Amino acid sequence: MAIRDWHENDRPREKLLKFGATALSDAELLAIFLRVGVKGKSAVELSQDLLDEFGSLDSLLKAEQARFCEAKGLGEAKYVQLKAVLEMARRHFESGLTKGDALTQPETVAQWLNLQIGHSDREIFGMVLLDQQHRVINFQPLFYGTLNQASVHTREVVKTALDNNAAAVILAHNHPSGDPTPSQADLDLTRQLSEALSIMEIRCLDHIILGDHGRWCSLAQLGKMANL
Repeated sequence: MAIRDWHENDRPREKLLKFGATALSDAELLAIFLRVGVKGKSAVELSQDLLDEFGSLDSLLKAEQARFCEAKGLGEAKYVQLKAVLEMARRHFESGLTKGDALTQPETVAQWLNLQIGHSDREIFGMVLLDQQHRVINFQPLFYGTLNQASVHTREVVKTALDNNAAAVILAHNHPSGDPTPSQADLDLTRQLSEALSIMEIRCLDHIILGDHGRWCSLAQLGKMANL
């Protein structure tokens, strides 16, 4: 049965307009992006096939260009469209953070960071640089490592903060393994960098660790920063 023959409350577009985007499944959201299905399959059915093929919506969105484009129902035009959508989302979060207080919205900071480095299959360490009012100046990726660890140099971290005239920073890195739970090494690194930054009167407010499927962890929310 074609989607147009479904009950109004079951059609993805009408469902979104009536109940909001959060009411839709991953397959329904992807179907709206695809707009049409393929012969013998509706857009929703095709979307579910793609989610099964890639393993998750997150994996599909992070897929390399070649793999994405060769999947049935996708292609280069959809790849370009997807990248444009993701970039608009990144700029949307960035604009909101630049104008607001980063400390009052850790979830937004984490979502923004996920768009910055969450897609990588190798570890990336960086810093959110903040002004005196704790508004975001920018995000600076600093070190790139293997799947297991990144080599982070304290001197470079402090220099970057000073060069950007930052009054405070939020440390950030991703765990390509998918689990954002902080390791003892993460805690030790945070302590080391916090102490070095404090000498220059720069506060280290948080360390956000990104996992897969939108998962993240804030050391400040866990109460770990006060114990460092």
